[in-house]
Amino acid sequence: MNRLISTAIASVIALAILMSTLFVVDQRQFAIVFALGEVKQVIKEPGLHFKLPPPFQNVIFLDKRILTLDTPEPDRFITAEKKNILVDAFVKWRIVDPRLYFISFGGDERRAQDRMAQIVKAALNDEITKRTVREVISGERGKVMDAIRTKVSEEAKQIGGEIIDVRLKRVDYVEQINNSVYERMKSERARVANELRSTGSAESEKIRADADRQRIVILAEAYKQAESVRGEGDAKAARIYAQAFGQNPEFYKFIRSLEAYRESFKTRSDVLVIDPNSEFLKYFKAPGGARK
Repeated sequence: MNRLISTAIASVIALAILMSTLFVVDQRQFAIVFALGEVKQVIKEPGLHFKLPPPFQNVIFLDKRILTLDTPEPDRFITAEKKNILVDAFVKWRIVDPRLYFISFGGDERRAQDRMAQIVKAALNDEITKRTVREVISGERGKVMDAIRTKVSEEAKQIGGEIIDVRLKRVDYVEQINNSVYERMKSERARVANELRSTGSAESEKIRADADRQRIVILAEAYKQAESVRGEGDAKAARIYAQAFGQNPEFYKFIRSLEAYRESFKTRSDVLVIDPNSEFLKYFKAPGGARK
């Protein structure tokens, strides 16, 4: 009975020792094997692995996946114009050298995140202080991110990391200067509007003046043509009258006298006081008076 118990206890101990020598590396992890605090092996491939039982060797695991560094609050930076802006950025990174990473941070992910945040902030500060607000916000935003990614990648290699991407989520003014910026934008838009309005007014006056000039030219040309036509018509009429009345001068005098009578006595109230023997009334006295 005692032997059976001893055998069972020995089996349990042997099994526990055997289990302590086995460990599984997940495909999402790195494994670092230590012996008395010294790094003995870095395992990057997933699967079942062996080690000496504690305290001779122990294992820690590091995340192989892409990690995200995203600060909860935007940081304040000063541009080349000495203006304060708020920048909210995030970084995608991962561990590529587990040994160097562990030596740098002792496997503490919080320390690694803090260090990475310091590197990113320093790179942001170096790039933003070289540029104006306009360049950071829109003009050279892509260049800023590329330059930051390059600088952060160089720093990350020294601590066993690799930068996948750096992005600026939001770039904005601090609250204290928003009003002044908006006022300046309004002034700029008002200036542009006034310039366009002035240009439009000048163009309008130019078009109106040109139209008036063309109107005067057209009217003058039309009047010239009308007078020319009228003159030709009057000349032709006079020629026809002269030809017609030249054939019988006495008849012409008679017609002209009738026209004069018609113009003198248009209404019943018209009165003409003249000598009855005057030349004006000779055709009233005798239609053949012209022959006398």
